[in-house]
Amino acid sequence: MITLLIFGAVLPSFILMYIIWKEDKIEKESPALLMKLFFLGVAAAFAAMLAEQLFTWITLHFLEESTPAYIVVDSFLVVAVWEEFFKYFFCYKATWNNPEFNFRFDAVVYTVFTSLGFAAMENILYVFSFGPGVLPMRAVLAIPAHMGFAVFMGTCYGTAKVYAAYGAPGKARFHIILGYVIAVLLHGFYDAAATFESGLWVLIFFVFVIAMDIFVIRQVKIDSRNDRLIHY
Repeated sequence: MITLLIFGAVLPSFILMYIIWKEDKIEKESPALLMKLFFLGVAAAFAAMLAEQLFTWITLHFLEESTPAYIVVDSFLVVAVWEEFFKYFFCYKATWNNPEFNFRFDAVVYTVFTSLGFAAMENILYVFSFGPGVLPMRAVLAIPAHMGFAVFMGTCYGTAKVYAAYGAPGKARFHIILGYVIAVLLHGFYDAAATFESGLWVLIFFVFVIAMDIFVIRQVKIDSRNDRLIHY
């Protein structure tokens, strides 16, 4: 039973990783690196959990739980900031100077595999906390959302690598930071919209999810089609 629960929790991440892997058409990344990134994402989940516990405790000293202000602060400055930071940080440390990072689309593969490792671990924790009933909704909402944030991040990360290769470190740093900021804003909005309970916010949440999914699918196709070697 436990094995089936874990399998059900990680399956959506594996399916999405396979889809992104298939889109890397010119030169596949090594299985060792991809596995490393997946488990770095798992590690990022635990690191983010510790940071979130600390900053949730701090936030509760200033704001009453479940108020609109608390939801916004918790969604953006506690959850999104730390989850996206650890995913991006671990991914960056493992790949920026890695010789395998030689094509622009590699960046999308790296950020997605790290994020989906995070999402898989988070899903396992959710299953054992709330039961298997959470799996279907998370499979169509939370897991693709983590991939979506990662695609935006990866597109900027790949652009940063190109600028670094062209000898423009300032523009490279800007795009590294831009990828992080976009991921945080999208993640924070996703969490806040999902937490507000009014009918209007439910509508806004689903419109946002559908729009982001459509954009992400389109962006992955564009990034894959326009993939190119990074020249030094």
